[in-house]
Amino acid sequence: MTQRNAGKAAVKAFSARDYERPGLKQDEIEEIKEAFDLFDTDQSGEIDLKELKAAMSSLGYESKNETIFTMLSELDKDGNASLDFGEFLELMAGKEGKEDKETKEEVNKVFALFDIDHKGHMTVRDVARVARELGERLSMEELTEIVRRACSDEASLEIYPEDFYTVMTKKTFP
Repeated sequence: MTQRNAGKAAVKAFSARDYERPGLKQDEIEEIKEAFDLFDTDQSGEIDLKELKAAMSSLGYESKNETIFTMLSELDKDGNASLDFGEFLELMAGKEGKEDKETKEEVNKVFALFDIDHKGHMTVRDVARVARELGERLSMEELTEIVRRACSDEASLEIYPEDFYTVMTKKTFP
């Protein structure tokens, strides 16, 4: 193999499939990759401090090197002072697709606000109370429909923590 061909063999074509994760579609990953490529001006496969500063500036953020460096160091998982696509994807995707402990705990705290009687599930009545407290004027039909869509057992019209977690972490609502 010639040296010229060796260089080409080392460059692997991008495949969104390699970065798939629950809650993130391939076309969304490809869009994030396009944004990454715009910021990676030297096409090194990584966004360094200089490129991140230029990207932030082009987005209208006036930042000092120290601020950008702090931001980069917080996002840089492998400590090489630059963001590779995996790190950038994680940043852009946020917590989507992760059933991480913190998210689950946060959603459970919100669930507890609905389930003040500690029944382990919420009913139309619980949702109606919270809606009233928030100043939302919904009919019983609308409230029942919300609960029906959120619960896994439409006959019971009870939303369990797992149902609530699923609804709260989904991008779309059925």
